Amino acid sequence: MSAIKIQDVEKTYKGKVHALRGISIEMHDGEIFGLLGPNGAGKSTLVKILMSVIHASRASGTVLNKPIGSRESLELVGYLPEHHRFPYYLSGEQVLDHYAALSKVIRRDRRSRASSLLSRLGLQGWEKKKVSTYSKGMLQRLGIAQALICNPKLLILDEPTDGVDPVGRREIRDLLSELKDEGKAIFLNSHLLSELEMVCDKVAIMVKGQVTMQGTIESLTADSKRYEITIAGATPIWANEYCDSIDEEVMLIKGNDPNLIQSLLDRLRHEQYVIESVKPVQDNLEDLFMRAVDHTDTPGAIR
Repeated sequence: MSAIKIQDVEKTYKGKVHALRGISIEMHDGEIFGLLGPNGAGKSTLVKILMSVIHASRASGTVLNKPIGSRESLELVGYLPEHHRFPYYLSGEQVLDHYAALSKVIRRDRRSRASSLLSRLGLQGWEKKKVSTYSKGMLQRLGIAQALICNPKLLILDEPTDGVDPVGRREIRDLLSELKDEGKAIFLNSHLLSELEMVCDKVAIMVKGQVTMQGTIESLTADSKRYEITIAGATPIWANEYCDSIDEEVMLIKGNDPNLIQSLLDRLRHEQYVIESVKPVQDNLEDLFMRAVDHTDTPGAIR
């Protein structure tokens, strides 16, 4: 079942500023889906449209199988905005009680649910302390707890690890994996590519209001698989017969089948070249991201 399925989402602000240009995205239950792109790509605008914070100029599709903006589906969504703010005079416990009440959690369940989430997010011992005493990382953890207080089917998290130290980011990654195992769908908007790469089942890359790539990281990088071979000394001229290219004396052969490189290795050994390394290589999420950005910056690219 699709947790989010949207087609042709467009948003134009006053002054004919085109923030979104026909966005189509689909994610399923039990998936962690990452949305990434450079600043100004339209990521937060899309998230706000999904949450009905702002309205699209044009949109069709569903969230939890209900039309975008349906109250019925929004009650089952946990949301962490990018720049959330909590009343500084409330304690962490009181913040969660307040949001639980807004989410129609019955009174007798609020305290136990808040206590459990604060502990799960590493905030035990801080339940009764005012949020004005919390660090930025602690406020981010509290924000995630707030998003979970309604026991949502879908989590939409906008920069969930912003301001969190490396240990905290690892704990949040582990939490997201646990929530996925519990069947929750998680939609992440983040600029931390390494974080997304470690947890996401699928990603979409947005550039200038358009989705330029979408799918699993494995499928998106499949055509980048290659072997890189280096030897001691100069590369022989005849190596061009076996290689797709030679870059700074590194011999490149595309594909991930080890049989592709055996003829080259056999000849190198036969002619007594010293083989220094044979490395299977595949692009990572950062490589994908840079490829998407570079493509839209080339002349004639769709903007």
